[in-house]
Amino acid sequence: MSVVCALSTRRLLRGVSPGLSTAMLRSYSLDVSAPLLRTQGYVDGHWVSTASVFPVLDPANGQELAKVSDCGPAEAKQAVDAAYRASPSWKRATAKMISEWKTAERSGSDRLSTFNQPDFGLDQNAGGERSILLRKWFDLLTRHKEDLAKLITFESGKPMKESLNEITYSASFVEWFSEEARRVYGDVVPSPLRDRKIFLLKQPVGVASIITPWNFPSAMITRKVGAALAAGCTVVVKPAEDTPLSALALAELAEQAGIPAGVFNVVPCSREKTPAVGQVLCTDPLVAKISFTGSTATGKVLLKMAADTVKKASMELGGHAPFIVFDSADVDRAVDGAMASKFRNSGQACVCSNRFLVQSGIYERFVNKLGQVMDAELRLGHGSDPRTTQGPLINQRAADKVLQQVSDAVSRGAMVLRGGKRLHGSFVEPTLLVDVTTDMLCMKEETFGPLLPVIRFTTEEEALTVANASNMGLAGYVYSQDVSQIWRVSELLEVGIVGVNEGLLSTPEAAFGGVKESGLGSEGSKYGIDEYLELKYMCLGNLQP
Repeated sequence: MSVVCALSTRRLLRGVSPGLSTAMLRSYSLDVSAPLLRTQGYVDGHWVSTASVFPVLDPANGQELAKVSDCGPAEAKQAVDAAYRASPSWKRATAKMISEWKTAERSGSDRLSTFNQPDFGLDQNAGGERSILLRKWFDLLTRHKEDLAKLITFESGKPMKESLNEITYSASFVEWFSEEARRVYGDVVPSPLRDRKIFLLKQPVGVASIITPWNFPSAMITRKVGAALAAGCTVVVKPAEDTPLSALALAELAEQAGIPAGVFNVVPCSREKTPAVGQVLCTDPLVAKISFTGSTATGKVLLKMAADTVKKASMELGGHAPFIVFDSADVDRAVDGAMASKFRNSGQACVCSNRFLVQSGIYERFVNKLGQVMDAELRLGHGSDPRTTQGPLINQRAADKVLQQVSDAVSRGAMVLRGGKRLHGSFVEPTLLVDVTTDMLCMKEETFGPLLPVIRFTTEEEALTVANASNMGLAGYVYSQDVSQIWRVSELLEVGIVGVNEGLLSTPEAAFGGVKESGLGSEGSKYGIDEYLELKYMCLGNLQP
């Protein structure tokens, strides 16, 4: 199946800055295998059509990629009910199949059917233990990574190389949690009394609502769903309205992997229906847990809705990451880290650096080197072009926000050294600002775009004061070769994630989460699965001493 995304050269040329390469004017087509290009909702193991649809657009040129079923509160409720019905069987499934199952599966023995009996933990439709099904899902993600990456590139604008990296990253969470499913350990606690034993058990919370953003439309789902399914929870996913195709492709592969009906549900919806669908997912009493990645403002609304039924919640919210470069830093490495941290996904990442603080002794060297590298390495274009490093922003509202921050900074005395212009549609030139001060808008709010503002500082204390002067606290970056300084600053930075002499941080083995208004809880690592578990205390009393 092929969806052609073409825009005539004549139309695209109108109002285009000379900075936008003519290679961008080519026509590009989304060509993925038919099973992966799903446009219906996925509820209780069935593909569900709705009375209305909404368009998914290529942000590079505004062309329509597909029309997707516009699920509403009714479909959201059906998905919650399906997840609730599937929950008892799924949570009874063992975390890992036993070796005899492996032997039976390899030999094709009839004994394999005995493992699908209810007493073993699965009903006849389950088809395998949680760890093995997640592993099968991982294998399918890896096998279809090219097609999955194309979906990301066309619906989010991300360059193909980054989209391929995202699929690898997405699959790594499924692999990680397929293994962590076997390590949900409880405790046996020494009792103060001789006639009783104390046990602490970990059990799945139940149905989890998963609400994800557009900037990492695959990885944000697998990081949450992988942990939830490994823990024994069932899920209802509401993907961002800009990027539902990636979520639906993941559902298709989950079905192919044998994940049972009702365990993994996806309800795509338009921006107009999002509040009503979110209301169901956050207030339905059958939902035990919500996990959300997105803006702090939206996260607060969801928390208020979830409060009435006291749901467990984890939130990965906005960031405003400081990037501190001290005089002792290796300038070349600091510039490389700034490029990696700031311009990945055109600056549309919650952990991307937002405020660049450079000490006076190396300020000029850092700025000059950074400008040279930006000139040499950054190239705007459609994500399908292999030469592209910077795609469009997700929509024109995002571009407007970047330009507003640039205009505000210039009006307050900042100087534009590179970029600063709006190109066609939602394309914005990668922009370098100097002579930045703390009263500027770009230093007060998250940008989510390719804007790099640099502020000069003199002392370590000054840098920490500026870095911590935010209600956000997701990520922070420190470049220094002074070990004592590294420890001091890392401990004093009010963030949940610190990159020391490193601009790319994310990995499934590490905990991912913020402090202050950047979120609640952690994702990834051995701690990520705990977000989908509850602790039960069991006291076994009246034992014979």
